[in-house]
Amino acid sequence: MNDELVIGLVSISDRASTGVYEDAGLPALKDWFGSALASPWRMETRLIPDEQSLIEKTLRELVDDAGCHLVLTTGGTGPAPRDVTPEATLAVADKVMPGFGEQMRAVSLKYVPTAILSRQVAVIRKGALIINLPGQPKAIKETLDGVFAAVPYCVDLIGGPYIETNESVLKAFRPKSAIRKKDA
Repeated sequence: MNDELVIGLVSISDRASTGVYEDAGLPALKDWFGSALASPWRMETRLIPDEQSLIEKTLRELVDDAGCHLVLTTGGTGPAPRDVTPEATLAVADKVMPGFGEQMRAVSLKYVPTAILSRQVAVIRKGALIINLPGQPKAIKETLDGVFAAVPYCVDLIGGPYIETNESVLKAFRPKSAIRKKDA
């Protein structure tokens, strides 16, 4: 069994995908995972426009073809007409994980009152957890800091690799019965 975690990172932005400005979401995600994860991991990255059919196709491809265990999207979760990331995510879902969206909004409300405008969702597709994150690097970090402790155990439960974190950055939470002892 391969213990390498495969993470799909998808930045969803009309302007960044056409070069109007440089994408900041993917670098923020790479930096966060580089400091937070102690387990072996690799990433598959995509920068795409806010097009529902393309978002759906990208999510399917990352899970079904690239074998991602975890997929994180940034952007497209607000109330604007072009914000369709949650709709695309729900369209490819096998199960909805509402606790993630609730907690992400609760975390963001500590920083900005406009967090109530967020429509972020998280879902399971086959053996992968897909989570919608905000688009701004500061908000990405705040949100991941607030919800990622539950992600490793969720990935365990859906058949993915055992994820260990750098506890100086973030401690993953698992019930005692699910914690693997390190080799002595």
